[in-house]
Amino acid sequence: MRTDPVAPGSAAGRVAALAALLADETRAAMCLALLDGRAWTAGELARHARVAASTASEHLNRLVAGGVLAEERQGRHRYVRLAGSGAARLVEELAARAAPGGERPVGLSAVRAGSRLARGRTCYDHLAGRIGVALTDAMAERGLLDRDGDLAPTAEGRAWFAAQGLDLTPPGRRPVARACLDWTERRPHLAGHAGALLCRHTLDQGWCRRPGTDRAVEITPEGERRLGDLLGIAADAWRPTR
Repeated sequence: MRTDPVAPGSAAGRVAALAALLADETRAAMCLALLDGRAWTAGELARHARVAASTASEHLNRLVAGGVLAEERQGRHRYVRLAGSGAARLVEELAARAAPGGERPVGLSAVRAGSRLARGRTCYDHLAGRIGVALTDAMAERGLLDRDGDLAPTAEGRAWFAAQGLDLTPPGRRPVARACLDWTERRPHLAGHAGALLCRHTLDQGWCRRPGTDRAVEITPEGERRLGDLLGIAADAWRPTR
């Protein structure tokens, strides 16, 4: 039986080409690092992925050409970031589906890093890990988010965001809110424009902070008090469930 090859410009061809971009471990490592929402230099990503600068440049060129990353240049420095929330969502969901089951990190530093990221982290521009899920659960339980509506803010939720001085009108075509499956908690946390606003607000208010240079985030004592007052979150809610 004769079968014709898939045309490169067809929908199937485009899906295959996109999948091939992320099917390389070095490129995947770079995209996962960029989930912290910041722009990285090519050199930083080369060191992170443990490859030569020339090798990193080749991989980054492919990711930029494929629309997964966007680049900007300042002087002699080349910076890259994920090409918007759509690219971030693609990487997030692949990470969630590929979350390890029985695999365990090797070495004390890897265990500590994994534990910190499980407690709290930024996932592109919103909060994830136990912190993100605890906030999402509390807001849903208080009727501020609709669990049956992809975590869309309810009328009470819109009023709550407005009371914090946060405008829920999304820029461009980004959704107001969406549920993002958390790869450590295996439950949804709040993403979309509302999730980004909440993340920025907690960091600006000093309720959460970044303890290091990676995307780990931790709740502060002030954050425990204020979020407890605002959302009725008990102190033990911030602790990992497993």
